Amino acid sequence: MKKILVPVDFSKHSEYALHVAAIIAKKIQAEIIVLHMMGISEAVLSKDEDQEYEEAKYYMDLARKRFKPFLNKPYLEQIKVREIIQNYKDFKELNTVAQEQHIDFIVMGSHGTSGLSDAFVGSNTEKVVRSADVPVLVIKTPNSGFKIENILFACDFTESSILPYKNVREFAASFSAKLNLIYINTPYYDFSSNTEIEERISKFFYKSNTIEQEVTIYNDYSVEHGLMNYSKKGNFDIIAIPTRGRKPFAHFLLGSRSIGEDIANHANLPVLTLKSK
Repeated sequence: MKKILVPVDFSKHSEYALHVAAIIAKKIQAEIIVLHMMGISEAVLSKDEDQEYEEAKYYMDLARKRFKPFLNKPYLEQIKVREIIQNYKDFKELNTVAQEQHIDFIVMGSHGTSGLSDAFVGSNTEKVVRSADVPVLVIKTPNSGFKIENILFACDFTESSILPYKNVREFAASFSAKLNLIYINTPYYDFSSNTEIEERISKFFYKSNTIEQEVTIYNDYSVEHGLMNYSKKGNFDIIAIPTRGRKPFAHFLLGSRSIGEDIANHANLPVLTLKSK
């Protein structure tokens, strides 16, 4: 991993993400690319050419001036940081930037404190998570002591989760982190006996052509509560989840189940999303 993209709006939440990105960059000797999307309105761009140029130049210069104090942070010392300013208005276009710049993963701040459902659905963060082909690490709170040593990966062990599983294994290996796998068994959604779950897990490892590893089977009334409750037990640094592409975030995890707003509220952990096929 050599390039980290951090989209910023100069808010405290994007600074939280920048700080975490700096910690990661120092550990793996990566470059940080900081992106600000101006989002100039069509009303400005529809003016005559000279006026359009002056307006665009004004907003571009304003953004550059804001970058200077924003990036003047001790934790960015000895890290290569590059600034990009684009006129994108739709955060789904971040994936285009990621492809053009050969980004390995995105670190992004998320507004809101009421949980993942409210923080993601209908928000810019949700659009990035939905559209990005690279892993997205979402940061909600200040985390100067951020580390990646213990990752909890929630999985339904279906074929569509093979790619996210391989990607999270690679991510964990990059940081020499322990990868913990969990299956949440509930009485209301796809309930299975232990024997059925174990058979599904064995088939999953066989189809993924990977060595079978230990999986925690945890029973609870819902996937979100089970994941939240279990995440408190193991001193985890990150919760990782597979995403389902174009669907809203509330439908990303484990088939059509959401991770639930309680996870972010009570566990308050960074969330790593990894796109499935």
